[in-house]
Amino acid sequence: MRHHPFDRLRSAFSGIDWILLLTVLAISAFGIVVVRSATVGDLPGSPNYFFIRQLIYVGVGLLLMLGAMTVDIHRIAAAHWLVFGLLCAGVAVVLAIGAKVRGSSRWIDLGVFKLQPSEIGKVAIIIVLAAIAVDRAGSLGTWRHTLTLIGVTVVPAIVVFFQPDLGTALVYFAILVTVLLVGGTPLAHLATLGASVVAAILLVLVVLPTVGFPVLKSYQLERLTAFTNSSDTVSQAGYQLEQSKIAIGSGGGFGKGIDGATQTLQDFLPEHHTDFIFAVVCEMFGFVGGAILVLAFGVLLWRALRIVARAHSAVEQLIAAGILGMFIFQLFVNIGMTMGIMPITGIPLPLMSFGGSHTLTNLIAVGLLLHIGRRPRIGALTT
Repeated sequence: MRHHPFDRLRSAFSGIDWILLLTVLAISAFGIVVVRSATVGDLPGSPNYFFIRQLIYVGVGLLLMLGAMTVDIHRIAAAHWLVFGLLCAGVAVVLAIGAKVRGSSRWIDLGVFKLQPSEIGKVAIIIVLAAIAVDRAGSLGTWRHTLTLIGVTVVPAIVVFFQPDLGTALVYFAILVTVLLVGGTPLAHLATLGASVVAAILLVLVVLPTVGFPVLKSYQLERLTAFTNSSDTVSQAGYQLEQSKIAIGSGGGFGKGIDGATQTLQDFLPEHHTDFIFAVVCEMFGFVGGAILVLAFGVLLWRALRIVARAHSAVEQLIAAGILGMFIFQLFVNIGMTMGIMPITGIPLPLMSFGGSHTLTNLIAVGLLLHIGRRPRIGALTT
């Protein structure tokens, strides 16, 4: 029997989580509005430069989201080593031929678009870790199982770290922890991993710089430590944090309005359309606007958690969990850093910040969630 070309797409919308979809569409639309409002005076003569590009990114992202809603996740998961190889190759090639921006080699210049493989790699590492965890479920609970997943994560994360892109590397590890936790890894293993992370942080931030072997660049160290020193307004990171706090505080309860957001419109707040876009929301729309946005993100996380709990199979459950962990970490770190309770790591705000690769990545991830959520039946990790 001949199938209509739209039959597969129509099937993708059958049983869809409309609350999740509408929430994502609302946040993305609001992000476009905020990007346009924040950047209207950034490029004289081109007031719509960032607005048009973000509109295109979201449009393409929505098409990719539709594509993700129709893919065969199990077939992709079955080819997880191929996905892993492409991920490692993608992040490695950037170091060799990537376009340098502000000293970082994170992008491949495609002419009309700069592709950041490490961003797309977030979805790839989620699929790879989920597939390996299920494929080796027989060794669940052993150190061999845990160390395998850690090793698979460390390889691309280290390459991303040296691009340098500390924020994205940290997201990879947040995904790892989520997959380990939901996958049934013993708490003793997780505690050991946590202690190792704390030891590594102390080694990198304190021990090695003291003995003359700094691992991080000076600006990275400033970003990570600025939130612990409220009097630091001299360094670039300290200045960013101070201006962000001023923007959030000056917004008050209901905001200063789009035209009255002086911190943003007069360029006192750096990276106002990317890393610090939450501060822009609070300055323009106040505590109420920021709270509504956080509430919307809360709805997104709630629906994602619901999908994790109702996933059809083990691999789908872990993929959904990895996506949930990715969103939770990015949201907590980004919003936290604008208020000075988390280090400044350069992690953008999902579905809000200006940018191509991370916009596409987040919408692809949402598409996978919507796909998984269409068939609610809990599966055991050993199936």
